[in-house]
Amino acid sequence: MRRLLDALYALGAALAALSLLTIFFVMMAQVVMREMQLQLPAADDVSAYLCVSTTFFALAATFKRGELIRVGMALDRLSPPLRRWAELLVLAIAAVLLAYVTFWTAQDMWFSWEIEEVAQGTVPIPLWIPKLAMPLGSGLLLVAILDELVIVLRGAKASYVTAAEERAAAGDFSAEV
Repeated sequence: MRRLLDALYALGAALAALSLLTIFFVMMAQVVMREMQLQLPAADDVSAYLCVSTTFFALAATFKRGELIRVGMALDRLSPPLRRWAELLVLAIAAVLLAYVTFWTAQDMWFSWEIEEVAQGTVPIPLWIPKLAMPLGSGLLLVAILDELVIVLRGAKASYVTAAEERAAAGDFSAEV
């Protein structure tokens, strides 16, 4: 199960990287075409949609690596048993919130598909396609949060805490800045 979940998080990160690379290609195509007095239709819309997909697809992998912004000032001051309970509480709250976000972004995407909503720009892009990244990415983050909840329930240290500690031990404070 661990390999499947890690592969799922890696897939999300790969999709985020692919989205980011596609933004680069769209922007470079715009630059080249502008020099030829041409315009790439819907380039701004596509870039915006890809920014959203980059963000949402990267959430789970970033969370698991302990690289999301996390306020640990209060947790770091707690005793280990209290910290474990606080982590459990925060992870449970995060799971509920992410389930809510995933549900409603999926509803919005589904509604766009049902009414055949299209972008108002120069190219009528069906909006359910770019909206799909939001429920998929937030759903993947929900899985990662539930994964961490199970890890902490079993008495182990959360992966994001371990990853942050390993970076600190190696002298890498880049994620902390």
